[in-house]
Amino acid sequence: MTSTNHNHNHPPILLTIAGFDPSCGAGVAADLKTFAAHNCYGVAAITALTAQSTQGVKSVHPTQAAVLREQLEALAGDVSISAVKIGMLGNKANAMVVAEFLDKNRFAHVVLDPVITPSAGNAELLEASGVKFLRDELMKRATVITPNMDEAAQLSGVEVKDLAGMKVAAQKLAEMGAKAVIVTGGHLEKPADVLYENGESNPFGGDHAKSENTHGSGCTLSSAVAAQLALGQQLREALILAKAYVYKAIEKSYGIGKGAGPLNQLFRFHQEPPARGVHEVPQHGMHPAAEPTTH
Repeated sequence: MTSTNHNHNHPPILLTIAGFDPSCGAGVAADLKTFAAHNCYGVAAITALTAQSTQGVKSVHPTQAAVLREQLEALAGDVSISAVKIGMLGNKANAMVVAEFLDKNRFAHVVLDPVITPSAGNAELLEASGVKFLRDELMKRATVITPNMDEAAQLSGVEVKDLAGMKVAAQKLAEMGAKAVIVTGGHLEKPADVLYENGESNPFGGDHAKSENTHGSGCTLSSAVAAQLALGQQLREALILAKAYVYKAIEKSYGIGKGAGPLNQLFRFHQEPPARGVHEVPQHGMHPAAEPTTH
């Protein structure tokens, strides 16, 4: 007899569709850590393997579209997905697979982070035809899109240098079909994000966290928004909570690598090590010192 898992007492299941970053600061690794930090269970479909570190993206190797489709179909046929976060797509073929997947399944919440160029390194994360498809087709299938200032400028054709430009670009993207837009401005002298929904533009200010470790902050913000939507928050509240979470994840980060280090998405799980001389006795069995040794 085949065993099935019909216990519905589980947290929301969130799907990330994004690339893999070997330094685990951005992409699916950042998304999965963020979902876990919000008490959600994350599953992932990989759109590309990258060669990158905290110092930047060296190269991108997109997943074959047929393989991406197989990953998505395997997951959708097995688990009930409460929200989808889309990050780097790699190429137009993968973007088309994702659009087809969204049309077929009609998920309640879809957060699209339109990753086009990396903040460090010169590798292209989505070619021109992919950007056009994202702008013309994929954008309108999302609940909200979360471009940074450069991405908002590239997608809208509007110059984005300050808060005023962010508001104009957000409105233009909504006119082009986006249901709601969050333009992120973490690199401004005074950080601010702009939320455009239902014809209204609202800026949300913030503070600079006292840390340079911001690798993966865009991925983390959009994943946190997806988690909050899956947990029942409205978009405005989801953004406020996600911003507070990202600020803390940057503040509580630790520098690894030679570039901008990753956020500490799991800062809430931090435990102080026991004082020297105090040993935790494992609860699952014998104390290591009492275990028989083999010779």
